[in-house]
Amino acid sequence: MTSHRGARPSGGSAAGVLDVTDELPEWLFTLTPDGLPPDQLQAALTAFRRHLQEKRSTFLGYQATEDLNYEDELSWLLNMHINNIGDPFKEGNFSLNSKVMERKVLDYFADLWHAQRRQPDGTPIDENSYWGHVLTMGSTEGNIYALWNARDYLGGKALIVDTPAAGPDRAPRLMLVQAPRPPENENAYSPVVFYSEDTHYSFTKGVRIVDIPTFFELGTAKYPGACPVPGSGGVWPTEVPSLGGARGNGEIDIRTLAILVEFFAAKGHPIFVNLNYGSTFKCAYDNVQKAIDVLMPIFERHHLVNREVEYAPGRKDIRHGFWFHVDGALGSAYAPFLRMAEDETLPGMPDADQVPVFDFALPYVFSLVMSGHKWMGAPQPCGVYMTKVKYQLQPPDDPQYIGSYDTTIAGSRNAFSAAVLWDFLARHSYKDQIALAAHSQQLAAYVKERLDVLSLELGLDLWVARGPAAITVRFRQPSEKYVTKYSLSLETLESDPGRHLAHIFLMPGIEQSLVDEFIEDLGRPDAYPPDHVAATERERGPDRRTLAGEPGARTLARVPISGRGFR
Repeated sequence: MTSHRGARPSGGSAAGVLDVTDELPEWLFTLTPDGLPPDQLQAALTAFRRHLQEKRSTFLGYQATEDLNYEDELSWLLNMHINNIGDPFKEGNFSLNSKVMERKVLDYFADLWHAQRRQPDGTPIDENSYWGHVLTMGSTEGNIYALWNARDYLGGKALIVDTPAAGPDRAPRLMLVQAPRPPENENAYSPVVFYSEDTHYSFTKGVRIVDIPTFFELGTAKYPGACPVPGSGGVWPTEVPSLGGARGNGEIDIRTLAILVEFFAAKGHPIFVNLNYGSTFKCAYDNVQKAIDVLMPIFERHHLVNREVEYAPGRKDIRHGFWFHVDGALGSAYAPFLRMAEDETLPGMPDADQVPVFDFALPYVFSLVMSGHKWMGAPQPCGVYMTKVKYQLQPPDDPQYIGSYDTTIAGSRNAFSAAVLWDFLARHSYKDQIALAAHSQQLAAYVKERLDVLSLELGLDLWVARGPAAITVRFRQPSEKYVTKYSLSLETLESDPGRHLAHIFLMPGIEQSLVDEFIEDLGRPDAYPPDHVAATERERGPDRRTLAGEPGARTLARVPISGRGFR
């Protein structure tokens, strides 16, 4: 494949690059103080469009829906700046916004996720009403928000309105206060985070941003050699193991989670548990209800249910000392339709027990996120974060400048995303989405069956795997030619360095003809030539370099370079 990076080729006009489809010529996009001449501007845009259209035509490797249709109704918004700055339920002074659409999108997901609605005017019915917002980023932003909210909720912090002692004519101030630790429990406001080895890599980034220790970090620093998991030799695992290890389907090992949580709960630490619903690489669905059922007796035993938090003299809250968050970036948008389809006579649909309950129908789900650009599809990353009013702290400020509580991380928020999500939901009934979900399930089953047959035909174990109800299929990593053609996501198992995997996601809009072309390509001699197979199976030892002996070094949760499906 010829590279077109580097200097502009001699001879010919800018329009001569329009046939480039493998790599974009970077020189064509170089900006100058004088802008670009019209012919080069059009050549650049045409090359860019053709490049993306070609990549889109064989795009299989990531969980992003490319079957979009927003141009007819929403293209006019590209010539206007709209901004949903501030809280969705307060219009504010920035009148160019899509908050009315945002609120209806939130109501839609509140119903879909069995959350209690708000009143028609947007005010909460009571503390069990939902609160949420449309994200400017994908679910990473929602995960960070959940961690931030939980850090302060579990950490005994509160935002209070305080009148300065200087006199009644002074404006009240909003102050963040910290509840003093009770003398009987020095760890009462020191939360610790638990997540599985199949959790998206960005979650560990969020943990570092909000500075909550993981059980690995805290255990290694404060309780070295004390890991209670049988067979661990006292050494703390970096993350909660998944069932079946690295070769399993990716569901969190609830038994091991319970052992780890019990240790820290017994020492008085509040507990944050992240559970996945449609994980990034394996599309695993953690059994949220089972995890809650197993952990609640532990929380009861160690007095983490309905704790009294006195954050100022005479000012108290009753809070739980635990938080369950569901990262449903992929699965939470379509799994409800799989569950609705239990009574439908649709071939290839999973059994009910393969699609566990994950949402606010479970009383101890505190927060939930989904990514709108994944299942529904959007031109830009976006998503939804949802919690309950009773788990919110007071808004961080009430700036007169925007006329609305600034209750979100982003401040300025992409109002186009709310319009896109609203448009999709307005055009797709529940029945339509059930059909989309059924198509993805059927296609995933078809791919698994075809790859199993191909493995036999090639006489080569392709390591084909598909978890229950997953819309992804995993297989042996092919040669670079096909990784590039299909934009494949790759993973190297840390515990098995010779097992290099790829996967495809069967998202809405993918047709069987593309899948057939993909499988035909994997059957070609250059997909798995002997030298490629030998190279990818070669053992590679893990990098043991460490800064543990350096002065001031701090042991953090290790973030693997591989194994998260987004490299």
